[in-house]
Amino acid sequence: MIKIKKSKLSTLFVTVTASLLLFSGVASAHVTVKPATSAPGAWETYSIKIPVEKDIPTTKVTLKIPAGVDFKQYQPVPEWEVSTEKDSTGKVVSITWSATGNGISAGEFQQFNFVAQNPKEDEVIAWDAFQYYNDGSIVEWTGDEKSELPHSMTQVTTAPASDEASHNDSHGHDSTTPAPSESDQEPSNISDTSSSTSSSSIMDIIILIVSIAAFLLSIVALLKALKNEKK
Repeated sequence: MIKIKKSKLSTLFVTVTASLLLFSGVASAHVTVKPATSAPGAWETYSIKIPVEKDIPTTKVTLKIPAGVDFKQYQPVPEWEVSTEKDSTGKVVSITWSATGNGISAGEFQQFNFVAQNPKEDEVIAWDAFQYYNDGSIVEWTGDEKSELPHSMTQVTTAPASDEASHNDSHGHDSTTPAPSESDQEPSNISDTSSSTSSSSIMDIIILIVSIAAFLLSIVALLKALKNEKK
């Protein structure tokens, strides 16, 4: 009788554990660069979001700047030091954020913003990122979209003109007009980034709620089984 009880309890424990692992896998996030779409030649405000998927802090992140993308400037973040690497022509080919404090702890994420000018033609650009953990391990987000460690991608394309764009065109601006100054361009881009971040946050909350619900249901099933065994 005792063997039967142990067997049933072991099965229930494995079920609960598998459920938690399943939903923790769903809730896990990748390093991403947003927005996912942007216009050719635009001065875009990009945001790289770095979640921590281990139980140790992330202390450094390096982002490769895709060919054809012209890096312009970055937004300072407290307790993070920024450095860039340039090629022989002086073009920035990578940017690195290094923690001067504790870094990004387990269960947290950090977001860094920077401005870059897109290629002049329609294309898909890939953002290779390297995430450095406190124990010296490195996670390379450089694979294709179907891999376990995919790089983030941005579709540079000429999108249909919006009402706002049409309004601007009526005042003498078109797609061939040189890029405006950063003070003119940045507010709209930051607004787009905020919208993207808001959508991402909502999705994170939904995933968290589903994960908690799955955990609670598993605990209820376990307690019910234990109660039945005592009868």
